[in-house]
Amino acid sequence: MSADSFGARSTLKAGGRELEIFRLEALQERFDVARLPFSLKVLLENLLRHEGDGAVSAADIEAFARWDAKAQPSQEIAFTPARVILQDFTGVPAVVDLAAMRDAIAALGGDPQAIEPLVPAELVIDHSVQVDAFGTPDAFEINARREFERNEERYRFLRWGQEAFETFKVVPPDTGIVHQVNLEYLSRVVFVNERAGQAYPDTLVGTDSHTTMVNGLGVLGWGVGGIEAEAAMLGQPISMLVPQVVGVRLSGELPEGATATDLVLTVTERLRELGVVGRFVEFFGPGVAGLPLADRATLGNMSPEFGSTCAIFPIDEETIRYMAFTGRPADQVELVEAYAREQGLWLDEDSDEPTFTETVEIELDRVVPSIAGPRRPQDRVPLEQAKEAFLEELTSFVVPVLDAQDEADRESFPASDPPSTMDPGETPDRLDPPDQPAPEPAVAVSERVAVTLADGVETEIGNGDVVIAAITSCTNTSNPSVMVGAGLLARNARQRGLKVRPWVKTSLAPGSKVVTEYLERAGLQDDLDGLGFNLVGYGCTTCIGNSGPLPEEVSAAVQENGLVVCSVLSGNRNFEGRINPDVKMNYLASPPLVVAYALAGTMDIDLATEPLGVADDGSEVMLRDIWPASREIAETVEQAVQSDMFRKSYGQVYEGDVNWNGLEVPGGDRYAWSEDSTYVRRPPFFDGMGAEPEPVQDILGARCLALLGDSVTTDHISPAGSIKRDSPAGRYLEENGVAPADFNSYGARRGNHEVMMRGTFANIRLRNLLAPGTEGGVTLHQPSGEEMPIYDAAIRYAQEETPLVVIGGREYGSGSSRDWAAKGTALL
Repeated sequence: MSADSFGARSTLKAGGRELEIFRLEALQERFDVARLPFSLKVLLENLLRHEGDGAVSAADIEAFARWDAKAQPSQEIAFTPARVILQDFTGVPAVVDLAAMRDAIAALGGDPQAIEPLVPAELVIDHSVQVDAFGTPDAFEINARREFERNEERYRFLRWGQEAFETFKVVPPDTGIVHQVNLEYLSRVVFVNERAGQAYPDTLVGTDSHTTMVNGLGVLGWGVGGIEAEAAMLGQPISMLVPQVVGVRLSGELPEGATATDLVLTVTERLRELGVVGRFVEFFGPGVAGLPLADRATLGNMSPEFGSTCAIFPIDEETIRYMAFTGRPADQVELVEAYAREQGLWLDEDSDEPTFTETVEIELDRVVPSIAGPRRPQDRVPLEQAKEAFLEELTSFVVPVLDAQDEADRESFPASDPPSTMDPGETPDRLDPPDQPAPEPAVAVSERVAVTLADGVETEIGNGDVVIAAITSCTNTSNPSVMVGAGLLARNARQRGLKVRPWVKTSLAPGSKVVTEYLERAGLQDDLDGLGFNLVGYGCTTCIGNSGPLPEEVSAAVQENGLVVCSVLSGNRNFEGRINPDVKMNYLASPPLVVAYALAGTMDIDLATEPLGVADDGSEVMLRDIWPASREIAETVEQAVQSDMFRKSYGQVYEGDVNWNGLEVPGGDRYAWSEDSTYVRRPPFFDGMGAEPEPVQDILGARCLALLGDSVTTDHISPAGSIKRDSPAGRYLEENGVAPADFNSYGARRGNHEVMMRGTFANIRLRNLLAPGTEGGVTLHQPSGEEMPIYDAAIRYAQEETPLVVIGGREYGSGSSRDWAAKGTALL
């Protein structure tokens, strides 16, 4: 119970009940907390409620309430989120740790069930499906089946976790993307703790960087590492510095032809220029009221690309409308409005402007159609300049660009590791992102290479061709206006007789089943199908690198001729090597523009002045001829997107399909570990642990395992990407009967410490100064002087009973992939 030094404890009657709250108004006379930004008011309430629990003192609250907008962050606070959200890649190791803790407690004679998340933890399986099949009516079924074949062991373990832990829930695969499910269903906006009889702001941390998407709903949350998420699940607060807050003032309305995607790319560019790393971003101003919640969610989603910790909108009438429309209970909707108004968390035209560290002006009516690329989300290009910018960038792809991803990742949370895109019979070596200078293109932009596709179609491809066009990612598929816009553009294109170019791999992967329902109700799914944008899955797919392999003939032509080919996707990141190992140039675009570029088949086109193709009557068809009007999009959305869709879809969100329900799940409160498993193994973190912590001991007679320079981030340390056959992890898997085609990725095998410790420090860009002239996870064993993988050296030192240290330079260990960066290093 809170110490309540400031007399903030009170009650609120709303939604047919009386609940305890901690009123911010109790501090107003002394501290003028009304001037605080919305996001800081949420944090202040969090501190009031937890005062006296050992982590928050009255002095902490007073110092926070006196927040100086211009001061450099220096005060540390303990933030206790209301819940935790996870995706399957990062969620599996978290549940593995919980299961191992239960074993450890049992070994000490305790009750295993004492290990239980103290706050709700909800996991959505969305990171494992990849685009193997595409462009056919059965693509979804094929991809879902292959997903289960690859991941059955992991899914069985998660099913056990759901049944073993009372506060842990799992949304089965092929249901949706974690952030869209969170936005449309899981988020409470105001959380009710039934046991304590309290109401307070819904807050969360998530094991994925784009957790910030829910900021659009007025819910404060952001991405953290796995260890922080586990601590939060067990009721531990997260330490953080009180941030500066940048206010983004929105005014005007989006003009005809501009989309929410264009807006978010514009904001990304502006905020990257300003510099918002480590800061909160908060939207305000007259333009907020007219911005649909789906557009707000798109902005919140790309907070990591801005570089900010979060990018939040206050609660207002649009929040309430969205909650009611998406099927939230009426009493919950009533509670949210009453609580927000009572606590000064409500935004309307009479609201005073908060005090911000800095303010940025964004005039919505000046937003223009745009794309971003070919390497970073902040590299926005107005559509009318896209061809010129592409041609300028093309020449740079004949030399390696090794720092583009590092620069972006240093300033934002990395997303999850893309799973391998292996097909049966392939080896993972070919699928590694290129670590050598790209070959100089064998042909000029204007020249083409003949290709005969598997269906017998003869065509030609060349530099700048779009080989992947993906409507993907919760960033955009959560937004009905851009999804309907893509469907209407597809309809208009088909009516004129246009077709997607034969070398383009097309895909549609919505973030929830609601999208499929409204596209079908509007009759637009048939038009998307007609252009090859068939449903391929409900998951992250291409956005995180799960694009699957290109058609064999296209891939061979690209590799044999050194072609520089492109992808266009409605995702949120486009670093080189991220989307597909054959594709170097990646562009972010709205779903309608994804369809347009699939029709064009190339980036070497000015969509304002050059035709997309030729109509059935022989006339040239321009993009403007088939681009749907804003009014048509709005009318279609109003007719097709209905509230009952959300109730129907989310009424069975935890049920799963026949594959999920057919899994054989071990029972019991402790997991039955299999010694034969290569996906899920009991980690040794708690082996030999006593009831009391052992004292810290000096390190004597140690050797240096790695001597590293500056800016070695957690992405360099933590295992990521596909597993090479000749690596320590690859050799381990083969020795345990796993064929190279079934290696999957480090991300998929995060539940197996044997794989992960072998992949620690194995990043291809790592340079160990102990082994000059080498790259990758290589070191010199001493005193023998033998060159060997870091893992092999660590094992040899262990056999020799030699302690080890790693020496890093400035910024060593920065970044958010801290979970296995810490665990892997400790195991070595």
